[in-house]
Amino acid sequence: MVASAEAITPDRPTSLDTSDDSADLARFGYQPVLHRKLGRFASFAAGFSFVSILTTIFQFFGFGYSFGGAAFFWTWPLVFAGQFLVALNFAELAARYPISGCIYQWSRRLAGEVVGWFAGWMMIIAQIVTAAAAAIALQVVLPTIWSGFQLIGTDTDLTSRDGASNAVLLGSVLLVITTLINVVGIDWMARINSLGVTIEIIGVIAVIAVFFTHTDRGPGVVTHTDQAATGPYWAAFLASGLMAAYVMVGFDSAGELSEETRNPRHVAPRTILSALAVSALGGGLILLGALMAAPSLTDGSLASGGLAYVIEAKLSTTPGKVVLACVACAITVCTLAIQTAGSRLLFSMARDGRLPFSKQLSTVHPRFGTPVWPAVAIGVLGIGLLVLNLGNAAIFATLASVCIVMLYIAYLLVTVPLLRRRIQGWPADVAGDAAGTKLFTLGRYGIAINALAVVWGLAMAVNLAWPRNAVYTPNGGGWWMLWAAPLFVLATVAVGAVVHRLMTPARGVTTEVVPQIA
Repeated sequence: MVASAEAITPDRPTSLDTSDDSADLARFGYQPVLHRKLGRFASFAAGFSFVSILTTIFQFFGFGYSFGGAAFFWTWPLVFAGQFLVALNFAELAARYPISGCIYQWSRRLAGEVVGWFAGWMMIIAQIVTAAAAAIALQVVLPTIWSGFQLIGTDTDLTSRDGASNAVLLGSVLLVITTLINVVGIDWMARINSLGVTIEIIGVIAVIAVFFTHTDRGPGVVTHTDQAATGPYWAAFLASGLMAAYVMVGFDSAGELSEETRNPRHVAPRTILSALAVSALGGGLILLGALMAAPSLTDGSLASGGLAYVIEAKLSTTPGKVVLACVACAITVCTLAIQTAGSRLLFSMARDGRLPFSKQLSTVHPRFGTPVWPAVAIGVLGIGLLVLNLGNAAIFATLASVCIVMLYIAYLLVTVPLLRRRIQGWPADVAGDAAGTKLFTLGRYGIAINALAVVWGLAMAVNLAWPRNAVYTPNGGGWWMLWAAPLFVLATVAVGAVVHRLMTPARGVTTEVVPQIA
């Protein structure tokens, strides 16, 4: 059955349950077909596991240090401050639009259908690439825990042919597992994700404790710039800031799962902010501890080996492997969270009839209560991207960097129109939700915070996309790799324009799809 979602009577929801949350969703014109089972910790875990400081700092610590030296630490609080400005705006939006596919839904309600569609489109592309990038990180960890995980060849280095091929295999297996988890229901996803996040938090605390009890120097190390890349330090500092920029994204995932969260108008804003804040605190302590505990700052090992070098130096074999196992758990739940968020975005856009195969992508499994085909699509496309890593890891590393640019642009497609709406008087309905409870609001500081978030987002998008040889072609490559970020953005917009045109209905014809129970 295909019909307009607007035909649903706002005051009389056609719902699978009669809870206040489902009635609230129906006021936006949507049938509540997803299972609402997530509590506050599960919502927090979705955002925390997307950021996944163990996964991302483990991957990118050496990158940051190689550019900025020990003083690159200061990029961490700087990026947190900028991203927290964005998160404050997102929290206010999550309180007023508790709908799956939040970046798309927020943007289209603020700026109209076209801008909202492109925000969702860019976010989808970014999440597919990010899921594959997270999955491939298993290659950095598992063969170190046990050599039996190196199933192809003997060289474990991700940039080698053996390492790249084995990374594709391990990453593909992980994406198959996360796809199955996403298919069988939000409750299983929440249990596994919450367990994984608990293990990751324990691992973070353990790593911090080890580093701070085995220091070789004091906290003054964060003022050292002698190991920075050649050239003016401001340029090296900006490049090293990409490490923190890569890490602190995805905190909006709590908003993506709003239709599966109990009391989302109040839970999602808090968990968006707490996921980013807790990640920033834990990550900052890891960075400081690693710099204080590293056996050497000058022999090149910290830049090449990163966090793994410090862990191996400070822990004996068995404890070190336990910490690495925590990192492997973090990579697993990070991939799971990214895929879950992406599948809800696909579902949300398909429900509005805005994607090819919308009927299939908006279908919800009758027993599991999950949009099966969006999860499968992201898993299959992620595995397809992993295949690009075969024999040429540099191409995939470039794509992984570019996808973060896409995330920042998608965020800008929310914060920029939000600023325009604020100047016009948004939000006018700050009184509260359907139950009369006051919603999260920035009040009179909204315009200032929003404006700073826009300036920050524009600056970081330019910094991320800037064609630096050391970032995009460290081992050599063609001009197209150096300019990969702007080229990839242009290609995404061009392909998106074609898809959007194909999915735009003729005047007077609606293509919105009421989600089906398979």
